[in-house]
Amino acid sequence: MKIEQIYTGCLAQGAYYIESQGEVAIIDPLREVQQYIDKAEKNDSKIKYIFETHFHADFVSGHVTLSELTGAPIIYGPNANPSFQAHIAKDNEVFHLGDITITVLHTPGHTMESTTYLLKDHNGENIAIFTGDTLFLGDVGRPDLAQKAANLTQEQLAGTLFDSLRNKIMPLEDHLIVYPAHGAGSACGKNLSKETIGTLGQQKQTNYALRANMTKQEFINEVTDGLQPPPAYFPLNVKLNKEGYQNVQTIIENNKPYSAQELKKAVEANNALLLDVRSGEQFAKAHIPGSIFIGLDGQFAPWVGALIKDIQQPIILICPQNREKEAITRLARVGYDNTLGYLEGGMDTWIQAQLPTDCINQVQATTLQSNIITNPLAVYDVRKPGEFNSARLDYDKLHHTPLDNLNEFISEFPINEPFYIHCAGGYRSLIAASILKARGYHNMIDVIGGFGTIKKTSLPIVQNQCSSSCNTTK
Repeated sequence: MKIEQIYTGCLAQGAYYIESQGEVAIIDPLREVQQYIDKAEKNDSKIKYIFETHFHADFVSGHVTLSELTGAPIIYGPNANPSFQAHIAKDNEVFHLGDITITVLHTPGHTMESTTYLLKDHNGENIAIFTGDTLFLGDVGRPDLAQKAANLTQEQLAGTLFDSLRNKIMPLEDHLIVYPAHGAGSACGKNLSKETIGTLGQQKQTNYALRANMTKQEFINEVTDGLQPPPAYFPLNVKLNKEGYQNVQTIIENNKPYSAQELKKAVEANNALLLDVRSGEQFAKAHIPGSIFIGLDGQFAPWVGALIKDIQQPIILICPQNREKEAITRLARVGYDNTLGYLEGGMDTWIQAQLPTDCINQVQATTLQSNIITNPLAVYDVRKPGEFNSARLDYDKLHHTPLDNLNEFISEFPINEPFYIHCAGGYRSLIAASILKARGYHNMIDVIGGFGTIKKTSLPIVQNQCSSSCNTTK
């Protein structure tokens, strides 16, 4: 028996490859599925089942394409109603894989079709559970994403999740390995651990939602407390996962390379968003006016989903050399299929064509320290509320404008006066600066290294105890 977690850091998502006696099951595959096919072929094995724990909201799963390419059936738990052919399993239904078995445990609450898969070895001993978004390490799935589809309130869904955990999961043995669908950084929970594999016994001891003496009402109150609004793209990803989608390879093949002049015409003709996915340092130095920065080397997909509200938005890319396919693929993972193409040769092509460029004014934290004493300009902190409440500058001209909701704060920025902007490490503040630039705000000064470098200066800091909702995303 072989179990492999295939973890994608950008999405904080775990897919699973399970193999026994030449037969393979894949749980919650990513949209680009060739990796699973290649792995099975390398081991002289065949993909027999594709298990889905639920209809995912934060990414487009690869179940449809993988089934088309391999002939393996897609398995959902009870209550699932996809538009494509799938096997809707009964609670406690058993699937044989080589000399092991996988048992369906219906665990509604995160969504009403949410299912946990219990793996037993050749002796019938319980070995592991694949919990999807029902149980994470340190947390449980948020109960507010399926309200409309289920015609239930988030409190009712939370109560259902309480019952699922107590009746289906907590009675299982402590030694079971827990393989969740997500880790820290996912918007599917609020207190996820950085660890991606643990044991059920550890979770019974440390996970706030599994306290033995917890009442249902306490669970409902704690699980629903502090939930931030989900990204706008979540319902659209659910729709794709339920109804189907095109092969990501087709999307890649439909994208075309543009010369500098062709790119200008394509942006205007399609009302396209020009998305620059290079490094922050490269973008700050020189970028195409009006382009938006979200770098591939940060939490790319989640920030695309949070800030580009319409997944049908036409997008043209400015990429690092030889990373065009990666950018298109990673956008497709979260349902952004309407990429049209990319600037051939990257930013060098634009510069060689002697077309106009823009830049972001940046300073070191030590310069900020000196300057706000002699010239006390406003400072805008774009980190998440938990980060801001945990520690921040002690400064009377400090403003909190979280990147997630930047559009709501646009009018608070001074359009004719200079101001400073920072996040935790520099990635998010450059995203914010690019959006502000595109909206006509040209006087921002980005603090290189963000709050991480500000803390190392002698500037005064207000520090509070971090709450459970504190999120220190880069």
